[in-house]
Amino acid sequence: MAVLEKELTAGETRRREHGSIDDIADKVYAGERITGDDALRMFQHHNLVELAELADFVRNKKHPNNIVTYIIGRNINYTNVCWVRCSFCNFYRVPGQEGGYVLPRETIFQKIQEMVDVDGIEILMQGGLNPKLKLEWYEDLFRAIMEKFPNVILHALSPAEIIYIKNISKLSMEETLLRLKAAGLHSVPGGGAEILTDRVRNFISEYKDTAEEWLDCMRVAHKVGLRSSATMMYGSVDTLEDRVEHLQKLRDLQDETGGFRAFIAWNYQPDGTELGGTRASAFDYMRTIAISRVFLDNFDNIQASWVTQGPRIGQLSLRYGVNDFGSTMMEENVVSQAGCVFTVPIEEIERLIIDAGYEPHQRNTRYELLN
Repeated sequence: MAVLEKELTAGETRRREHGSIDDIADKVYAGERITGDDALRMFQHHNLVELAELADFVRNKKHPNNIVTYIIGRNINYTNVCWVRCSFCNFYRVPGQEGGYVLPRETIFQKIQEMVDVDGIEILMQGGLNPKLKLEWYEDLFRAIMEKFPNVILHALSPAEIIYIKNISKLSMEETLLRLKAAGLHSVPGGGAEILTDRVRNFISEYKDTAEEWLDCMRVAHKVGLRSSATMMYGSVDTLEDRVEHLQKLRDLQDETGGFRAFIAWNYQPDGTELGGTRASAFDYMRTIAISRVFLDNFDNIQASWVTQGPRIGQLSLRYGVNDFGSTMMEENVVSQAGCVFTVPIEEIERLIIDAGYEPHQRNTRYELLN
C-alpha cells in the first residue's frame, strides 16, 4: 500500500509539472466535486479548449434541453450619490458634488413603462450609498411601483445598499429585509461582491462592507425568502488565489442556503477610474467563467456578461458553461462610465443564440420560461 501511495504521488507530481488537468477532468466526468486546489490549477492551465470541454459538459448535464435563456429588463440607477468612493468606480458623485442626482418618482415610472411597453418583466434597480435615503424612502418607492406595475419583478438593492440602509436606519438585517420584502422587493442582485477577500476589498473599496458582511446579507436574504444572484468582478488587484477563495465562499453559502439563482462574472473596467490599470483579456474572461461553471456545481445558472465583454464574446461564452444571456439591459449607466457601451436589441440576442446552436427562450427573474 505504501508503494502504491508513493507511485500515485509521483504520478500526481508529473501531471502538475506538465500542466495536465486529466485528474481534474476525471473528477468532473465522474460527477465529483472539485477542490479549491483543483480550481487554482485550472486557472493556471492555458489550454482554453480543455477548460471549455469541462464547462460545456457540466452545462449540458444541468441544461440538456439546448435552451439559452434571456430576460427583457431594464437597469435603473436611481441615484449616483455615494459617499464610499470606491477606487474602481467612475459612476459615483459624493454628497454635494455637481452632477449628483436622485431620480424623481415620475422618471422612474416612465422608465418602467417604457420597459413594460416592450414586454419587459424585470427592473434591476441599484444606486449609490446615499445618506439622504433611509428605509422609508425605499418602502414608499417600492409600494408605489408595485401598485402601478403589479406584474413587474423588482430585482433591487445590492448587499452594499441594504447594509447601508440597515445601518443608517438602525435596524437589524432581518428586519430591514423583511420590510423591503413587504414593500415589494422580490429578489436581491449580487452586485458589490467584487472579490470576497478583505485584502482586495480594503484596497479597492476601503469604506465598503467586508466580505463576511456581504455574505451575511445574502444569508439573511435567503432566510427570509428572498432569492438572489451572485457576482464576481475580477481583474483589479486580485490574484488567482483570491478568485478561488471568492468562488469557494459562494459555493459554501449556496450549500448552506440554496438561495442563489445565478452567477455572473465580469472584468474590472478601468477607464477614468481612480484605481486605473488595464482591462482583462477575453482569454481571461473565458477561463474564469469556464472554471466558475465547473466549480460552482450547486449553482443552476451561469449568466453571460455581454455588457462588459461585447455580444460576440457573450456568444462564444455559451460554449464555456454559460446557459443564460442575461438581460436586454435597456439602460446601463455604471460600466458605461468606464468605457463600456455595448447594447444589443432583442432580435440580435436571439440571433446570436441561434447562430451558436441553441434555442433562445425568454425567462423571468425566477428562471421560469415565458411564452
